[in-house]
Amino acid sequence: MLQSIKLVECPRDAMQGWKKFIPTQTKIAYLNSLLQVGFDTLDCGSFVSSKAIPQMADTAQVISQVSLEKTSTKLLCIVANERGAAEAMLYSQISFVGFPFSVSPTFQMRNTNSSIEESFERVQKIQALCLQHNKILVIYISMGFGNPYGDKYDTQLVLKWVEKMVEMGITIISIADTVGVATPLQVEQLMSNVIPAYPQTEIGVHLHSTPTNWQEKIEAALTAGCLRFDGALKGIGGCPMANDDLVGNMDTELMIPYFKARQKGVFINEAALAEASALAAKIFI
Repeated sequence: MLQSIKLVECPRDAMQGWKKFIPTQTKIAYLNSLLQVGFDTLDCGSFVSSKAIPQMADTAQVISQVSLEKTSTKLLCIVANERGAAEAMLYSQISFVGFPFSVSPTFQMRNTNSSIEESFERVQKIQALCLQHNKILVIYISMGFGNPYGDKYDTQLVLKWVEKMVEMGITIISIADTVGVATPLQVEQLMSNVIPAYPQTEIGVHLHSTPTNWQEKIEAALTAGCLRFDGALKGIGGCPMANDDLVGNMDTELMIPYFKARQKGVFINEAALAEASALAAKIFI
């Protein structure tokens, strides 16, 4: 039986650290182009502090103007607290709300200005909002394969927090290699532990990489049974709070032929992908 891959395209991750402000209408045109490609989900914006992430200050305006009439792709937006979540609830266009929950205390403070314990309380409140407004909360386990700060890290730490999220009713969890520190062996070992332990939970990966080590990491996750993968056209992006310009997102245009060559179900409109790619090349220069 052909296993279907869920591809999550992340223009938000590509844009958020881009130093030159991308005009609102350009963002809308780019998202509308991506919506025709056939991705399962589009991580398209964030309701966070405009001082922290000025590139995303126009997310509300962008969301209001994207067209969902001729697409099955669903929209996801990132939030960092209850205020952002409450704003996201106002938009019927948004199906998923994402929250970055780090197992690194240092990064959690840098990314959301809160401790891990405070962030867990935020997750509980945001989950309640999502259930109330018929949206699905996606938890990103940031620094899920280690961190550069010297904070404690091991597989059991990740499993501990995944279990807490599952117990809360979270149905989608993505393990994030936020600064690209994971080795292929580590990816396979961690995912081989997490995925079988929670068969009713959709476990994905949000891997960052250099242009030279992307394939090994993808292969490791796939071997472990992962079927949900985040990426971004051209491999652009990464977390501006992590201060690592060398590590970008997984390049979607590399992942698609990789999966097809391995007979995994990837249902993409190639012509629309080419158009979106050409537009990305003009935006990210």
